Amino acid sequence: MGHCTYKINIHGVVQGVGFRPFVYSVATKLGLKGTVSNGTSGVEIYINATQLEFTEFIRIVTGNLPPLAKIDNIDYKEIDSLIFDDFDIIQSTDNGEKSVKIPPDMFVCDDCQKELFDPNNRRYKYGFINCTNCGVRYSIIKNLPYDRHNTSMSEFKMCEKCEAEYKDPLNRRYHAQPIGCFDCGPKLSFYIGEKKIELSQNECLEYTANEILEGKIVAIKGVGGYHLVCDATNEHAVQELRKRKHRPSKPFAVMAHDITMARSLACVSEIEEKYLISSQRPIVLLKSKSSIIAPSVAPNLSQIGIFLPYTPVHLLLLDILKRPIVATSANLSDEPLCINLESLRKLNNVYDAVLDHNREIVNGCDDSVIKIVANHTLVLRRARGYAPAHIKLPFNLSQQVLGLGANQKSTIAIGFDKDVILSPHIGDLDSIESVKYFASNINTLRRVYDFDPKIVIHDMHPSYESTKYAKENFKNTRAVQHHYAHILSVMAQKKITTKVLGVAFDGTGYGDDGTLWGGEFLVCDYKGFERVASLQNFTLLGGEKAIREPRRVALALLFDIYGKDAMSFDLPTMKSFTPSELGILYTAWTKKINSPLTSSMGRLFDAVASLCNISQVVSFEGESGMLLEELFDPKITDPYSFELQDGKIVFMPMIKEILLEQDSRVVVSRFFHTIVNIIEHIVKLYPLPLALSGGVFQNGVLLKLLYEKFPDLLFGEDIPPNDGGIALGQVATMMETH
Repeated sequence: MGHCTYKINIHGVVQGVGFRPFVYSVATKLGLKGTVSNGTSGVEIYINATQLEFTEFIRIVTGNLPPLAKIDNIDYKEIDSLIFDDFDIIQSTDNGEKSVKIPPDMFVCDDCQKELFDPNNRRYKYGFINCTNCGVRYSIIKNLPYDRHNTSMSEFKMCEKCEAEYKDPLNRRYHAQPIGCFDCGPKLSFYIGEKKIELSQNECLEYTANEILEGKIVAIKGVGGYHLVCDATNEHAVQELRKRKHRPSKPFAVMAHDITMARSLACVSEIEEKYLISSQRPIVLLKSKSSIIAPSVAPNLSQIGIFLPYTPVHLLLLDILKRPIVATSANLSDEPLCINLESLRKLNNVYDAVLDHNREIVNGCDDSVIKIVANHTLVLRRARGYAPAHIKLPFNLSQQVLGLGANQKSTIAIGFDKDVILSPHIGDLDSIESVKYFASNINTLRRVYDFDPKIVIHDMHPSYESTKYAKENFKNTRAVQHHYAHILSVMAQKKITTKVLGVAFDGTGYGDDGTLWGGEFLVCDYKGFERVASLQNFTLLGGEKAIREPRRVALALLFDIYGKDAMSFDLPTMKSFTPSELGILYTAWTKKINSPLTSSMGRLFDAVASLCNISQVVSFEGESGMLLEELFDPKITDPYSFELQDGKIVFMPMIKEILLEQDSRVVVSRFFHTIVNIIEHIVKLYPLPLALSGGVFQNGVLLKLLYEKFPDLLFGEDIPPNDGGIALGQVATMMETH
């Protein structure tokens, strides 16, 4: 059988992961001739082979991928015969539509770790060691294809030794774009305040460790931004960090030296360990068991967020410290992560010293956060290691579409053909800086993919910054209802094309009727939705203020049931206000002053937390729900009463029963079971596949109960159920119809 020339296109995560040298190695071992190159849509191969040789080549390539590579699909065809002298890796091409997957930033591989701690290796203790199987990717990319001149490493001219490794197809560092060493690569620097201290690379690490051991706070530049770091076992240092960062109670993440240390700090299941030691290195929420961690790391909570070192600098630093550190994102409240010294200077009253480096962060990227619930993965923040995310839709999109997400937990998405690319977590759009950062993420995806959206989808809420941005910057825009987008994000991930019963529970989202929805039952497909049930409306006393003050929500419910009589009740909710405040709020309730209506399940959680005196005022979103989780008793299973009247779930009977209860553990446990009971009741009326989305389903207790009751429920395990998934759902509304 004669030789033919085959043209092969491989799509997926195939750039920046050692794929071309891998193909080169396979081809040369099989004695085949041809070429391999990076293109804008993936890797392109030309090869001369018999049919048997070609089949064997494809079998080996698809069966023995490099560690970070992932193939989505392979297209190949026989073409007119070409002549090749050898098998070569040739210059990348950058013509054609860009659809290649941008590789995420990854942890240091085992081979690089061995070299990092080998005194005989020329990269011994080099803080930026990497190869094609590990290291920075997304955070340094300026453009595609992923070549050095398209990254922030273009500033660093390779020395002869690094260049030799870079050009050798059989070397582990062949075309490792961030390659470098002490002579030619990025370098560490150390500052006390704003003064740079002249130190060697090793001294920079030793000085940093000493500052931490002395109870100081150090800003450390990582992969996608800076961390604020202190000794996690030093209560005074942690309290000082809270005070300086104005973060009274939101938990801090803890970086442990290795998996052994992580196990000493928390209970770690097999699946949790798998995530902790994975090359993505997310923060994993675990059940705490350590007495050495400072109480102020996660006040009043039995859970702790732990992650392992993911850069060579982290590994070297923790090797010196031999103790866990707090590592929390360095940013001002409501502003994006600091990615350079200029932005970090805004925090100069928070940190005592800075461990910096001179490799530019092009694309900021926060730490990813996950939790395991009933052996299912729950992604709370999808960022470093997992982003940008790539989702294959179960249908074609009618046109190129940009989804701008919501206002909290912001992400953006671009969609073309069957592909959606979802940005990393951007954050809340509550400041000028955060909106600038939001815009820069849009521009990055548009630039990298030469993407020109034909339609831009935004949330219905007219006051969302994402909505304003859409209206101000694009002509062809369309609004999509918030909770509908929540459910479509699950359908898109799970490739569901039939109707579902979607349950969308969250804080608040703008509804079709102008009220604030948040406790919704929607019968959905990609063409539209019907709101078949929802929580009865109740009042948010003070509007936005009620989101920070659960007591206002509880007070409004008491006014709804008992009117003015509620003011004389001997309840924690009432005691949290002065008599004059109660009088003012009663007037606001009667005259409906700044008192919008809502059907929000998230706010109902707040009301229960206030009635039980668990939280009257909160300092971060979801705090009430986390505190309720702490009081759940699995032995208490009786639900409270509720009624369904004309599609409205009337929960006032439950509130009355709660007021008769003395034990807050009983209240909390029965409340969780009541929610499950409500969902079960509606499911019987609409026997369709059950899809859950919305921030309330980040609650581990509730989600576990629902998995037990509905083992086949649809839940987006790869994309956050909070507003981080909204942009995906928005894009999914543009299903191609014939």
